[in-house]
Amino acid sequence: MLSSVKFDYLVKQHKNRIFNYAIFMMKNRMDAEDITQEVLIRTWKNINNFNFYAAKGWMMKTTHNLCIDHLRKNKTINYREIQIDDEYHDEIIDMDMQSNPEQLTEKLITENEIREAIEKLPERLKCVFVLYEIQEFKYKEISRILDVPLNTVKVNILRARKQLQKELRTHANERFK
Repeated sequence: MLSSVKFDYLVKQHKNRIFNYAIFMMKNRMDAEDITQEVLIRTWKNINNFNFYAAKGWMMKTTHNLCIDHLRKNKTINYREIQIDDEYHDEIIDMDMQSNPEQLTEKLITENEIREAIEKLPERLKCVFVLYEIQEFKYKEISRILDVPLNTVKVNILRARKQLQKELRTHANERFK
């Protein structure tokens, strides 16, 4: 397969995933765009040097590493809580909900509470959770991307879920008092 054809295919398949992950990590559109561009440049430069069928994992690992490097370089990783930007959240509004403002409001409040709960997760849990639940990577892929043991991925996903359940339970108890 020609390099340009391979590259075009990879860009079409993975650019949105790379950008969305960079947004989750960086909480800054410009930084996410820069990281996405850098990943695509590195992909082009290395198009013949990695297994084409493992490209998704390679590209996501590169994305993750560039995000971490950027955060470390700017010395923000230790004290900055990474937040999920509302602008990059895909929202599907059911047509029935549009005619029922109460249901729509309840749905938006719930989505906001979920976003806030995810934002509160420690970075090590948030990265794994976002890759698994939102980006839909498999455990083994996440293990390779983050360069952590498979069991660490599983444990961190479990811990993230438990922490989210606890946080959302607290929100629900406060809302329905």
